[in-house]
Amino acid sequence: MTDSTPQQAPADGYAAAVTELQKILEALEAPDVDVDALAAHVDRAAELLRFCRERLVAAETQVTEIVAGLEDLTTDPGAADAASGGAGIDG
Repeated sequence: MTDSTPQQAPADGYAAAVTELQKILEALEAPDVDVDALAAHVDRAAELLRFCRERLVAAETQVTEIVAGLEDLTTDPGAADAASGGAGIDG
């Protein structure tokens, strides 16, 4: 059997966490799953899932703020002028 003990280091990012989760899932689905490592796999998977959820919530919040900022620019003509350096104002 291949290495069946999950990593204990924090995930490097969302993609790395998903990749590690996939490896854990494959290890758990293997016909020769190491029962002694089962609890460690499940614990690590729960940790990675929490990490991924936090990253998704943070990304959703950031995207919502960006979209709200764009909507402000399209609905407030003064904001559009200010953002373009005052273009359109006769001097």
